[in-house]
Amino acid sequence: MQSDMREVLRIATPTAAVGVIATLVGWLVAGGEGAIGAAVGCVVVIVFMALGLLALNWVGKTMPHLFQGMGLMIYSAQLVLLLIFILSIRNTSLFDLQVFALSLVAAVITWITTQAVLHARSKTLYVDPDADTRKRPGGAGGDRDE
Repeated sequence: MQSDMREVLRIATPTAAVGVIATLVGWLVAGGEGAIGAAVGCVVVIVFMALGLLALNWVGKTMPHLFQGMGLMIYSAQLVLLLIFILSIRNTSLFDLQVFALSLVAAVITWITTQAVLHARSKTLYVDPDADTRKRPGGAGGDRDE
């Protein structure tokens, strides 16, 4: 779980930086309401995406045969929960909704881009080098000429 949290932090850091920039721009454009809207948009993205990533990592480790289906389900659940959240705040006067929406989009693009770049740079094994030795009795290599 520690490596999962490190992965989330490595992705959330650039997203939070974009959120800080969006908050400053929101404050310059729409005052305090714009700053609050930008901050809320960024926090929503970080929370939703981090929980989805942690859930998907957990599924990948505990039930790898369900990984693809659960990925689609988690993504669908995130969209539905985000829709419910947006519908619940659509009439709010606490913050600027346009700045919120733009911050949300910028944060999502940053999160996805960072996640893709980190995944492309990772050295992920696509072959299990120990699979052959685990199938043999005693777990030892033995002769391959048999």
